[in-house]
Amino acid sequence: MTYIYRVGVVGAGAMGAGIAQVVTYAGIPCILKDTSKELVDKGLATIRGIYAERVKKGKMTPEQVEQKMMLVGGSTDYGDFADVDLVIEAVFEDIDVKKKVFADLGRACPASAILTSNTSALSITAMGEASGRPDRVAGLHFFYPAPVMKLVEIIPTASSSTDTVDTLVNFCESIRKLAVRVKECAGFLVNRILMPYIGEAIWAAEGGFGSVKEIDAAMVKFGMPMGPFLLADTLGIDVCFKVALILEQAYGERAKVPVTLKALHEQKRFGRKSGAGFYSYSDQPEFTIAAASRGDFGVEQILYAMVNEAAFCLEDGVASPSDIDLAMLAGTGFPPMTGGLLRYADAVGIDVIVQRLRSFESTLGPRFKACGLLERKVKAGELGQKSKRGFLDHT
Repeated sequence: MTYIYRVGVVGAGAMGAGIAQVVTYAGIPCILKDTSKELVDKGLATIRGIYAERVKKGKMTPEQVEQKMMLVGGSTDYGDFADVDLVIEAVFEDIDVKKKVFADLGRACPASAILTSNTSALSITAMGEASGRPDRVAGLHFFYPAPVMKLVEIIPTASSSTDTVDTLVNFCESIRKLAVRVKECAGFLVNRILMPYIGEAIWAAEGGFGSVKEIDAAMVKFGMPMGPFLLADTLGIDVCFKVALILEQAYGERAKVPVTLKALHEQKRFGRKSGAGFYSYSDQPEFTIAAASRGDFGVEQILYAMVNEAAFCLEDGVASPSDIDLAMLAGTGFPPMTGGLLRYADAVGIDVIVQRLRSFESTLGPRFKACGLLERKVKAGELGQKSKRGFLDHT
């Protein structure tokens, strides 16, 4: 196993700065790089701001903050990565840009260094090939905001060495994160299941089953920490749209991009960061989804779409049932009292969910076609808690 004594982070935006703060809080020296001194300084200010909030809450002293800030340096030169053991790339979601970053890192970093990407959906394999050291490359996907969210997805490629993966698992533990290893695919694990949460909410509003506020309120009442529309605004409509396009290309009809998401992107209503998205955070007008009312919104429309995608993830070998539940609890805030998405599905009954998916398919379209795994479980009598076996064992 490789020991991580020094970390490099490429990209000093909100995500990169948040990751750098997590690393330094764990006592590991970190170098934060971007393309200009202005961007680097802004990133360092973001890190200091995160620490300042901890001081306000009485969790740190100003002296402790200064000690942590001494662990982070800024740079615009890959030459400063000559002695790093791990790099976490966190630039914007463009595969060509990322491939160039990995080519540069492959030349600048020690041969033993592990190179990782924080991408939420793009090809880790392509980045590994660009680096010239594919055995030392993997995905290391943090969730926004990195200082708060506990989950990290580790995404090995077919070329990633055992040492690379073991080192990343150990590193995540050292920075107090929960690591879930997932198979490389478009969207990995959490985003594959999270996009139906956002996408189906938009489809429901477009179909006249509820307003943005009503659907958000219903999902919060169910137990989610944030409604799907507010979540999309928080993550960034531009980010959600890019991920949605990748998923649609990979998974077709069931991941079809809603028209409203495209419209918001075209209007540059990117969410909180731009002052307006589904909601307005400035003097910009509120956004309304015009649709004739077709009835009351039911949370099952969203939740069963998520269960269906989770079943596809299982069928594709992306992760185990227990890891899917852990990822949903730690990565999305799925209500803890449920035990996770799949345990929730087992409590409802897989036969009930399949029946409702068929009903949704007949009225709302082919995106609700039930995963073959769900159909097979029903035929095998693996219905969930009532049959003692479903996604999980209940004996």
